[in-house]
Amino acid sequence: MDIKEFKAITEGLLFASGDEGLSKKQLQKILELNRAEIDHIINELVYEYEHLERGITIMQSKDIYHLTTKPEHTFYYQKLMETPQSSRLSQAALETLAIIAYKQPITRTEIEEIRGVNSDRPVQTLVTRSLVEEVGRKEGVGRPILFGTSKDFLTYFGLKSIEELPPLPEDVEQEDVEQEADLFFERFKESWSADKE
Repeated sequence: MDIKEFKAITEGLLFASGDEGLSKKQLQKILELNRAEIDHIINELVYEYEHLERGITIMQSKDIYHLTTKPEHTFYYQKLMETPQSSRLSQAALETLAIIAYKQPITRTEIEEIRGVNSDRPVQTLVTRSLVEEVGRKEGVGRPILFGTSKDFLTYFGLKSIEELPPLPEDVEQEDVEQEADLFFERFKESWSADKE
């Protein structure tokens, strides 16, 4: 495999890792390369992002690397966030939001156990939209992040407090929690979108 292919894979890995990013040690392990080779790949990517007309760049925070948008394009990202289209949540984001709302505080792994699929992207979307926030760390191995709903969540759905969420049926099975809650948020989503049009 040549350097171009490793660069492409590294770019994909950084994109897939989202907000958590990846360290050089993680990249070394995944790509099975030495430190010098990883340094070379990252340096080339950074150079390309800075010197070509690209919309993203690599940000380094301590030893963690993330893909991020360029600060000079902030005006356009703000416009995107203000468009009605960006207010609509995907089905995956709605499902994830429903689970967090009813089961908070909850870790990403626990969300994935309920949904049965990887939930990194929906959680990231909800955090970006400020509907969900980090509310602490769970005791135990790795001390995973606990997520809960935010004040913006209450505003978005027109709720005064989390207690205003309708109760789930008492006889609902664990695996049905997501489906029942999702129906509730789908109704809110439809009425909210109609109000905006």
